[in-house]
Amino acid sequence: MSQIHVRAQPQDVAPFVLLPGDPGRARWIAETYLDDPALYTEHRGLLGFTGTYQGIRVSVQTTGMGCPSASIVAEELVRLGATHLLRVGTCGAATPTLKAAELVIAQAAVPNDGTTRQYLGGAPYAPTASYALVEASVKAARAHGLRHHVGLIMTEDAFYASSPEHARKWAGYGVLAFEMEASALFLVAAMRGVQAGCLVTVSNDIGDPQLVPDEVLARGVDEMVRTALDAFVLIARGER
Repeated sequence: MSQIHVRAQPQDVAPFVLLPGDPGRARWIAETYLDDPALYTEHRGLLGFTGTYQGIRVSVQTTGMGCPSASIVAEELVRLGATHLLRVGTCGAATPTLKAAELVIAQAAVPNDGTTRQYLGGAPYAPTASYALVEASVKAARAHGLRHHVGLIMTEDAFYASSPEHARKWAGYGVLAFEMEASALFLVAAMRGVQAGCLVTVSNDIGDPQLVPDEVLARGVDEMVRTALDAFVLIARGER
Protein backbone atom coordinates (compact mmCIF):
# COMPACT_ATOMS: atom_id res chain seq x y z
CA MET A 1 0.00 0.00 0.00
CA SER A 2 1.04 3.62 -0.49
CA GLN A 3 2.75 5.37 2.42
CA ILE A 4 1.69 8.64 4.07
CA HIS A 5 4.53 10.74 2.69
CA VAL A 6 6.21 8.67 -0.03
CA ARG A 7 3.10 8.18 -2.14
CA ALA A 8 4.13 5.06 -4.05
CA GLN A 9 3.33 1.39 -4.40
CA PRO A 10 5.88 -1.30 -3.48
CA GLN A 11 6.51 -2.15 -7.13
CA ASP A 12 7.45 1.48 -7.82
CA VAL A 13 10.55 1.50 -5.59
CA ALA A 14 13.74 -0.41 -6.37
CA PRO A 15 15.74 -2.32 -3.74
CA PHE A 16 18.64 0.11 -4.30
CA VAL A 17 17.82 3.74 -3.47
CA LEU A 18 19.93 6.89 -3.65
CA LEU A 19 18.88 9.56 -1.15
CA PRO A 20 19.64 13.19 -2.01
CA GLY A 21 18.10 15.84 0.19
CA ASP A 22 17.29 18.25 -2.64
CA PRO A 23 14.39 17.45 -5.02
CA GLY A 24 16.19 19.31 -7.80
CA ARG A 25 19.23 17.12 -7.34
CA ALA A 26 17.01 14.02 -7.27
CA ARG A 27 15.58 14.94 -10.66
CA TRP A 28 19.03 15.76 -12.03
CA ILE A 29 20.46 12.43 -10.86
CA ALA A 30 17.57 10.48 -12.34
CA GLU A 31 17.68 12.27 -15.69
CA THR A 32 21.49 12.27 -15.94
CA TYR A 33 22.47 8.77 -14.84
CA LEU A 34 19.45 6.47 -15.08
CA ASP A 35 18.00 4.85 -18.16
CA ASP A 36 14.25 5.36 -18.62
CA PRO A 37 13.65 7.17 -15.30
CA ALA A 38 10.00 7.39 -14.25
CA LEU A 39 8.58 9.71 -11.60
CA TYR A 40 6.65 7.68 -9.01
CA THR A 41 5.91 10.42 -6.46
CA GLU A 42 6.04 14.18 -6.07
CA HIS A 43 3.92 14.44 -2.92
CA ARG A 44 5.17 17.18 -0.56
CA GLY A 45 8.02 17.84 -2.98
CA LEU A 46 9.63 14.52 -2.09
CA LEU A 47 10.35 13.62 -5.70
CA GLY A 48 11.05 9.95 -6.36
CA PHE A 49 12.21 8.31 -9.59
CA THR A 50 13.01 4.76 -10.65
CA GLY A 51 15.09 3.68 -13.63
CA THR A 52 18.05 1.44 -14.36
CA TYR A 53 21.82 1.85 -14.17
CA GLN A 54 23.98 -0.74 -15.95
CA GLY A 55 20.98 -3.05 -15.91
CA ILE A 56 20.37 -2.63 -12.15
CA ARG A 57 17.03 -1.19 -11.06
CA VAL A 58 17.69 1.94 -8.96
CA SER A 59 15.47 4.58 -7.34
CA VAL A 60 16.34 8.15 -6.43
CA GLN A 61 14.25 9.50 -3.56
CA THR A 62 14.33 13.00 -2.07
CA THR A 63 14.62 13.08 1.73
CA GLY A 64 14.35 16.80 2.41
CA MET A 65 16.69 18.48 4.91
CA GLY A 66 17.40 17.11 8.36
CA CYS A 67 16.89 13.93 10.32
CA PRO A 68 13.12 14.23 10.97
CA SER A 69 12.34 14.25 7.25
CA ALA A 70 15.04 11.72 6.34
CA SER A 71 13.88 9.23 8.96
CA ILE A 72 10.28 9.42 7.72
CA VAL A 73 11.39 8.76 4.15
CA ALA A 74 13.70 5.91 5.20
CA GLU A 75 10.97 4.22 7.26
CA GLU A 76 8.51 4.42 4.38
CA LEU A 77 11.01 3.26 1.75
CA VAL A 78 11.71 0.14 3.81
CA ARG A 79 7.98 -0.56 3.95
CA LEU A 80 7.92 -0.18 0.16
CA GLY A 81 10.64 -2.79 -0.28
CA ALA A 82 13.93 -0.87 -0.34
CA THR A 83 16.90 -2.86 1.02
CA HIS A 84 19.91 -0.58 0.33
CA LEU A 85 19.69 3.13 1.21
CA LEU A 86 22.63 5.34 0.24
CA ARG A 87 22.61 9.04 1.08
CA VAL A 88 24.30 11.29 -1.50
CA GLY A 89 24.70 14.87 -0.33
CA THR A 90 27.02 17.65 0.73
CA CYS A 91 28.92 18.34 3.92
CA GLY A 92 30.88 20.98 5.75
CA ALA A 93 34.51 20.10 6.36
CA ALA A 94 35.61 19.89 9.98
CA THR A 95 39.25 20.43 9.09
CA PRO A 96 41.14 22.20 6.28
CA THR A 97 42.74 18.86 5.35
CA LEU A 98 39.52 18.16 3.44
CA LYS A 99 39.48 20.11 0.20
CA ALA A 100 36.59 21.47 -1.85
CA ALA A 101 34.49 18.80 -3.59
CA GLU A 102 36.41 15.88 -2.11
CA LEU A 103 34.47 12.71 -1.33
CA VAL A 104 33.76 11.52 2.21
CA ILE A 105 32.57 7.94 2.77
CA ALA A 106 31.04 7.69 6.24
CA GLN A 107 31.80 4.75 8.50
CA ALA A 108 29.66 6.13 11.32
CA ALA A 109 27.94 9.32 12.47
CA VAL A 110 28.07 11.13 15.80
CA PRO A 111 24.33 11.58 16.53
CA ASN A 112 24.16 15.24 17.55
CA ASP A 113 20.51 15.44 16.49
CA GLY A 114 17.11 15.15 18.09
CA THR A 115 15.63 12.37 15.96
CA THR A 116 18.00 9.60 17.01
CA ARG A 117 17.67 10.82 20.61
CA GLN A 118 13.89 10.39 20.45
CA TYR A 119 14.12 6.95 18.83
CA LEU A 120 16.60 5.81 21.49
CA GLY A 121 15.01 7.50 24.48
CA GLY A 122 18.33 9.22 25.13
CA ALA A 123 20.31 5.96 25.35
CA PRO A 124 23.91 6.10 24.08
CA TYR A 125 24.33 4.62 20.61
CA ALA A 126 26.79 4.71 17.72
CA PRO A 127 24.96 4.91 14.34
CA THR A 128 27.09 2.98 11.88
CA ALA A 129 26.97 2.55 8.12
CA SER A 130 26.55 -0.94 6.69
CA TYR A 131 29.95 -2.45 6.01
CA ALA A 132 28.89 -3.77 2.60
CA LEU A 133 28.06 -0.27 1.38
CA VAL A 134 31.23 1.24 2.85
CA GLU A 135 33.36 -1.47 1.24
CA ALA A 136 31.65 -1.20 -2.15
CA SER A 137 31.85 2.61 -2.09
CA VAL A 138 35.57 2.55 -1.33
CA LYS A 139 36.15 0.03 -4.12
CA ALA A 140 34.17 2.17 -6.57
CA ALA A 141 36.00 5.37 -5.55
CA ARG A 142 39.35 3.66 -6.03
CA ALA A 143 38.27 2.37 -9.45
CA HIS A 144 37.53 5.98 -10.45
CA GLY A 145 40.86 7.15 -9.06
CA LEU A 146 39.14 9.58 -6.71
CA ARG A 147 40.75 11.18 -3.69
CA HIS A 148 38.44 10.18 -0.87
CA HIS A 149 38.25 10.08 2.93
CA VAL A 150 36.74 7.24 4.97
CA GLY A 151 35.77 7.78 8.58
CA LEU A 152 33.57 9.49 11.13
CA ILE A 153 31.12 12.30 10.42
CA MET A 154 28.75 14.23 12.67
CA THR A 155 25.02 14.70 12.08
CA GLU A 156 23.52 17.93 13.43
CA ASP A 157 20.20 19.78 13.31
CA ALA A 158 21.16 23.46 13.12
CA PHE A 159 23.02 24.37 9.93
CA TYR A 160 24.02 27.85 11.08
CA ALA A 161 24.86 26.95 14.68
CA SER A 162 28.24 25.33 13.99
CA SER A 163 31.36 27.43 14.41
CA PRO A 164 34.96 26.86 13.35
CA GLU A 165 35.84 26.29 17.01
CA HIS A 166 33.14 23.63 17.33
CA ALA A 167 34.34 21.98 14.14
CA ARG A 168 38.00 21.91 15.16
CA LYS A 169 37.09 20.48 18.56
CA TRP A 170 35.31 17.54 16.97
CA ALA A 171 37.99 17.16 14.34
CA GLY A 172 40.26 16.42 17.29
CA TYR A 173 38.03 13.42 18.02
CA GLY A 174 38.28 12.17 14.45
CA VAL A 175 35.22 13.83 12.89
CA LEU A 176 35.87 14.61 9.22
CA ALA A 177 32.74 16.53 8.30
CA PHE A 178 29.27 17.67 9.35
CA GLU A 179 25.92 16.94 7.66
CA MET A 180 22.26 16.61 8.65
CA GLU A 181 20.80 13.16 7.90
CA ALA A 182 23.17 10.19 8.28
CA SER A 183 22.76 9.27 11.95
CA ALA A 184 19.00 8.81 11.67
CA LEU A 185 19.38 6.92 8.39
CA PHE A 186 21.89 4.51 9.92
CA LEU A 187 19.70 3.97 12.99
CA VAL A 188 16.49 3.34 11.03
CA ALA A 189 18.30 0.89 8.75
CA ALA A 190 19.69 -1.03 11.73
CA MET A 191 16.26 -1.15 13.37
CA ARG A 192 14.51 -2.30 10.20
CA GLY A 193 17.10 -4.84 9.03
CA VAL A 194 18.27 -3.09 5.86
CA GLN A 195 21.60 -1.59 4.75
CA ALA A 196 22.44 2.11 4.74
CA GLY A 197 25.42 4.25 3.84
CA CYS A 198 26.36 7.87 3.29
CA LEU A 199 28.52 9.58 0.69
CA VAL A 200 28.99 13.33 0.89
CA THR A 201 31.05 15.83 -1.05
CA VAL A 202 32.65 18.83 0.63
CA SER A 203 30.66 21.99 -0.13
CA ASN A 204 32.19 24.40 2.39
CA ASP A 205 34.36 24.78 5.46
CA ILE A 206 32.45 24.93 8.76
CA GLY A 207 31.93 28.56 9.65
CA ASP A 208 32.18 29.72 6.05
CA PRO A 209 28.68 30.44 4.68
CA GLN A 210 29.97 30.51 1.11
CA LEU A 211 29.83 27.26 -0.85
CA VAL A 212 32.63 26.26 -3.14
CA PRO A 213 32.26 27.51 -6.75
CA ASP A 214 29.36 25.93 -8.61
CA GLU A 215 31.53 24.24 -11.22
CA VAL A 216 33.78 22.70 -8.53
CA LEU A 217 30.83 21.43 -6.49
CA ALA A 218 29.20 20.03 -9.66
CA ARG A 219 32.33 17.99 -10.33
CA GLY A 220 32.30 16.65 -6.78
CA VAL A 221 28.60 15.75 -6.97
CA ASP A 222 29.15 13.96 -10.27
CA GLU A 223 32.01 11.91 -8.82
CA MET A 224 29.98 11.11 -5.72
CA VAL A 225 26.91 9.94 -7.64
CA ARG A 226 28.95 7.78 -10.01
CA THR A 227 30.68 6.21 -7.02
CA ALA A 228 27.35 5.51 -5.32
CA LEU A 229 25.81 3.95 -8.40
CA ASP A 230 28.85 1.81 -9.06
CA ALA A 231 28.75 0.66 -5.42
CA PHE A 232 25.19 -0.55 -6.02
CA VAL A 233 26.33 -2.43 -9.12
CA LEU A 234 29.15 -4.12 -7.21
CA ILE A 235 26.73 -5.27 -4.51
CA ALA A 236 24.04 -6.38 -6.96
CA ARG A 237 26.57 -8.43 -8.91
CA GLY A 238 28.27 -9.83 -5.83
CA GLU A 239 31.59 -8.25 -6.76
CA ARG A 240 32.38 -6.16 -3.66
